[in-house]
Amino acid sequence: MSINELPLGILFFCLFILFLLSAFFSGSETALMSLNRYKLRHQADKGHAGAKLAQKLLDKPDRLISLILLGNNFVNILITQLATLLGLRLFGDAGLAIATGILTFLLLIFGEITPKTLAALHPERIAFVASHIYAAMMKVMWPFIWLLNLITNNLLRLLGANSDGTSRVALSHDELRSVVSSAGTHIPQNRLDMLLRVMDMESTTVEDIMIPRSQLVGLDLDDDWNELEEQIIHSNFTRLLVYRENLDNVQGFVHLRRLLPMFRDGHLDRERFEASIRPAYFIPDSTTLTQQLLNFQEENRRIALVVDEYGEILGLVALEDILEEIVGEFSTVPSSQNREIRQLDDGSYWVDGSITIREINRQLGSQLNTDGPKTINGLILEYLESIPVPGMTVLIDDYPMEIRKTRNNGVKTLVIHPRIQRLRAENDE
Repeated sequence: MSINELPLGILFFCLFILFLLSAFFSGSETALMSLNRYKLRHQADKGHAGAKLAQKLLDKPDRLISLILLGNNFVNILITQLATLLGLRLFGDAGLAIATGILTFLLLIFGEITPKTLAALHPERIAFVASHIYAAMMKVMWPFIWLLNLITNNLLRLLGANSDGTSRVALSHDELRSVVSSAGTHIPQNRLDMLLRVMDMESTTVEDIMIPRSQLVGLDLDDDWNELEEQIIHSNFTRLLVYRENLDNVQGFVHLRRLLPMFRDGHLDRERFEASIRPAYFIPDSTTLTQQLLNFQEENRRIALVVDEYGEILGLVALEDILEEIVGEFSTVPSSQNREIRQLDDGSYWVDGSITIREINRQLGSQLNTDGPKTINGLILEYLESIPVPGMTVLIDDYPMEIRKTRNNGVKTLVIHPRIQRLRAENDE
C-alpha cells in the first residue's frame, strides 16, 4: 500500500506526531539556551543527572545547535510533504495553496511561538528532560553532526570568527555585580548588601575609609611621664599611637593588654613602656581594601598608617574599618542617635563635615561624586575654591548644602537638603 492509499485518519495522526516533534525541537532549543549557566553548574555539582547532561551539551553549543536544527528541519520537511499530500487529496489542485496557508499558521502557533514561550518560562523543566534525549541522539547521529560542524566551522574561520572560545566567557566585575544584584529575591537584603560591599572592596582604597591625620590621637613620648600615665589610664582605645614631638616622627603602637599587668603590679615606668612599643606598619594610600585585608592577615597586624607617595602620614586604617565596610558599623548606639548624620523634621540631614562622601551616599542614597575629595568638607572646599562662611548655601550635584558651622578653615557641620530634581518632580505631580 502506497502513502497515497493510506486512510486520512492515519495521515492526520502522523501529521499530529510530527507537529509534536517540531514543538519539541523548537521548545527544547529555547529551554537549553535560556538556562542560567551558573545555576546549572551548581545543580550539576550537586549531582543532578539532567543538569550534568545539559551542561555537557552546552559545552559544545555548535554540536548541540547542529543536532537540533538537523532534527527540526527534517521534521518540518516531512510536515510540509504530508500537508501538501493532504491538501491535494482533500481539495485537489487548490489544496496546495490552502495547505501552505494553514501549514504556515499552524507551524507558527504550535511549532514555534507556543513551545518557545513555554520553554522560556520553564527552561529547567524542559531542558533537563530534553538533554537525555539529545544525549542519545548525539551518539546515533554523530557522523552527520561531525560533517555539519566541519563545514560550518571552516566557513566561520573564513569569516574571521572562532567557535572555540564563545561558550566560556568570564564575567567582568560590573557584570558579576549585576548578577548578584538580580538575585535579590533569593537572598536576604542584609546579606545581599554584604555581598555587594565585598565586591566594591576591589575598587575602594584605604584612603577612602581611613581616619584622617587631623583626627588621630596618640601619646607624645616627650610629655611628662605622669601625664602619659594619665592618658593611658583614660584612653578609649586598646592600641595607642606613640610618637615623639609630632606625628611625622611616629614610633609605633602599644597595646594596653601588655601594659595593664605592669600597671597592676606597679612596675610600669617609661623604660618598660617604650620597650612595649611595636614598630608602626605603613601602607600606601592606593592599596585596595581587598589587598589590605590579605596584608593584615599575612603581617599579623590589625592597624596601619596610611602614607602618600612622599611618605607623609595621611591617616590610619584598622582591620575593624575594613570589616565595617562589609557588615556595617560596629556600634551599640542606635542609628537614630548617630552624631555624624541625623535626619531633621523637614526631611533634610544634619551632617558632620568630616564624614566621607561614600558614607553619605550609602546612608542618604545620594549620588555625590566620589572621584575627588573623600569628605563632604573637602568636596565643598574644592567646589567653592575658598573657605565658606556659616549661612552660605551651595548646590552640588543638585543637592543644596547649607553651611551651619565652620572651624579651622573647614566646614564643621552642614545641612543637606533633598535633591532639587526630586522636589520638582513632586511639584509637577
